[in-house]
Amino acid sequence: MTILSLDPVSNQTPAALHAFLEQCQVEAHRAHRAQLVSISLEVDSLDPLAVLASIFESDQRHFYVERPAENLAIAGAETVLEFTAEGPERFDECQAFIDNVLANAIIVGDQGVPFAGPHFFTAFTFFDAVSSAELFAPATVFVPRWQVATKADRTVAVANFMIAEDTEIAVVGEKVWRAHSKFSGFSYAEKVFAPKTSAPRITMRELNTGQHYRDAVQQATARIAAREFDKIVLARAKDLVADETMSPLRALHGLRQRFPDCFAFSVANDRGQSFIGASPERLVRGYGGMLTTEALAGSTRRGETEAEDSELGEALLRSDKDLREHRLVLDSIIRRLTPLALQLDFADQPKLRKLANVQHLHTAIKTALPVGVRLLDVIARLHPTPAVGGVPREAALDGIRMIEDFPRGLYAGAIGWVDSRGNGEFFVGLRSALIDGPNARLYAGAGIVAGSKPEQELAETELKFQAMEAGLFSP
Repeated sequence: MTILSLDPVSNQTPAALHAFLEQCQVEAHRAHRAQLVSISLEVDSLDPLAVLASIFESDQRHFYVERPAENLAIAGAETVLEFTAEGPERFDECQAFIDNVLANAIIVGDQGVPFAGPHFFTAFTFFDAVSSAELFAPATVFVPRWQVATKADRTVAVANFMIAEDTEIAVVGEKVWRAHSKFSGFSYAEKVFAPKTSAPRITMRELNTGQHYRDAVQQATARIAAREFDKIVLARAKDLVADETMSPLRALHGLRQRFPDCFAFSVANDRGQSFIGASPERLVRGYGGMLTTEALAGSTRRGETEAEDSELGEALLRSDKDLREHRLVLDSIIRRLTPLALQLDFADQPKLRKLANVQHLHTAIKTALPVGVRLLDVIARLHPTPAVGGVPREAALDGIRMIEDFPRGLYAGAIGWVDSRGNGEFFVGLRSALIDGPNARLYAGAGIVAGSKPEQELAETELKFQAMEAGLFSP
């Protein structure tokens, strides 16, 4: 990886850009292989979601995530490079792809600006193998052609492109210059997501009815009593059909407004489908040699009044069933990370994490990352966590395959990014929906342990469905 001190701001002319690209082509000729070239430029404040909406094409990959409470948002669109993998080695194979690309990359611009440089946007499905009919590969990594991100009131635009020995430099230079001009003078206002006069009409088809889910919970608790596993997370899916084509980015705008403490996200393939949601659960975050993860398990609703909300939260903190479920998740994370020789730091007792419609038991976990341990190494150990799979993992996953009657795809998958310095963040694909034209498939699940009651678990999934429906289909 070559990082150049060239300042894009002081070299903002077509002639300077053309000369730089010619230098990159000389390097490609010397190396006898194409080079990834990434140019970062700090720009005036932009809304990355509005930028993505302005260049949105349904047949192009895109990635978006925003956490309004942290003033963080990042968007990437179109594809310069991509890689797919499947099977138990998919994380290692994706890391090898990233390493290979970076070994032949030329990076320009101030790398001290948040989100500067090329980013590798990734999505891992829940299971490491899926049928050929599913819409997302078990592992996908792509480098976008255009990337815009904001963090801590700073905005950076990134252009990524490949330069080979036979690349037409003038064509590439024109594309980059047009993009630079657009980002420099971009005006979007709120009209990009202006409210509609009415919500779309929706028809619903449940893939598994309430009674089906009650029966599934009873089956799971019987298998827990038989000691097949200690915990299993069972999900439901609901198909909704609107009377108009749904815009995944408009729906995402509603989710980011409704759930500012969550990861509002959209991952699109290149066939017209988008997987979107507002996930409350961080899987891992790695920056500057430090790693953060969390145990998030055990749930109850929010109260109608402050007093009721507090009472529900206190009851959750005392709930034997929820505390056992939470401890199973925490113990599994500790056990799975032990081979990496990490020194984990966490509190003895969980705290409450209050979201717009639900509150969870939450334990934050922090550690330093030893030299040689990368983010994808950690994710390979953790995913899927007991918060979305079960304990023991393999027995619970077998149980999910047998009991659930729909493919999970990216639901409860690991979604996030890695940058050129090995930093990155991943979250779990929860509170989510698959958007395909006028169709939306919503997902919601609940953790089942000894003592779980079918009616209560059904109510928890209904609560999660309602939150997604309100975010997706509001005017």
